[in-house]
Amino acid sequence: MTATLPTREPATSPQPRRAVRVGPFSGVYRPRRLVVPLAVLVMLVGAAALSLGRGDFPISVPDVLGVLLGAGEDTQRFIVLELRAPRIVVAVLVGLALGLSGALIQTFARNPLASPDILGVTQGAAIGAVAVIVLGGTTTTAGGLLGGIGVPAAALAGGLVASFLVFGLAWRQGLDGYRLVLIGIGLSAMAMAVVQYMLTRSAIWDAAAANVWITGSLNGRGWDQAQPLALALVVLVPLALAMGRVLGVLQFGDETARSLGVRVPLAQGAVVVVGVALAAFAVSAAGPIQFVALVVPQIAVRLAGGSRPPLIASGLLGALLLVTSDLVARTVLPETFPVGVLTAVVGAPYLLWLLVRGRRRSTL
Repeated sequence: MTATLPTREPATSPQPRRAVRVGPFSGVYRPRRLVVPLAVLVMLVGAAALSLGRGDFPISVPDVLGVLLGAGEDTQRFIVLELRAPRIVVAVLVGLALGLSGALIQTFARNPLASPDILGVTQGAAIGAVAVIVLGGTTTTAGGLLGGIGVPAAALAGGLVASFLVFGLAWRQGLDGYRLVLIGIGLSAMAMAVVQYMLTRSAIWDAAAANVWITGSLNGRGWDQAQPLALALVVLVPLALAMGRVLGVLQFGDETARSLGVRVPLAQGAVVVVGVALAAFAVSAAGPIQFVALVVPQIAVRLAGGSRPPLIASGLLGALLLVTSDLVARTVLPETFPVGVLTAVVGAPYLLWLLVRGRRRSTL
């Protein structure tokens, strides 16, 4: 008896639609698709304001909002804008990128297990980052040159190379979601083996620094990490949102998409490239924060309804999850943990639940 990978169950009932007309133009919309993103956005603003005020020097939420609006004392402005704001901005941008990436890849693959974590993007980024950390810590000329490139740039390059390798091996006159996931799992294991080997051959202080990065952390993140990621999202987010119609067609299968005039290989390639680029830039800024891209799209589709993960709600939920996890890791727990530890605590049980549910369905 063989087991199949779990697929998301279709919606049990269609969502109510409402028509809107403006002059000669008319259209329909689903209320939940509007209400859920707005509610998540409000919660995200509140969580970010609360996080900006928590720390060794507490600042109330009204004072934080006053600082953001240009008021406040000089001390408060320095703490909020220079010390805490860059970390929160990186958390929002990374969560937004991972949520969108997960929604794109899961819709394309028609599989809730498809995410950058499973497809080897984060593991490939780990190879590049660990290589720079290990070689950059040496006194050789090569090590010094590689260390000057920077961990984020190496992580971005490693993630892109790994993703192109996965998609190249999975390509057979098009991309099949199941084959893509299986190849990604295998290459992910190989990549982590390479990372572990490099750690065993490195100095103990370099291995410690590499382990912190591999876990996924927002510690020490500043505007140097936020600005490149923001510029990348200015290009990638509109591209992702523009693919909404294509994603809606691709979810019905290749034959149906071709009959509707969609060039399937080109559309699949475009979705994959944008999804991988979002994940790679996110990993380059904060390390491989696990399970955000896996969990968030499925939460979004259950809140907003529909037959596929909504892009805007997925991105905003990713940002909310990361900001909230970082707030808990910094202020609630007795010791400060990397944010990747908390997201793994949330995501790992969900992954096990998906696998168990898929096993039960396959035996029916």
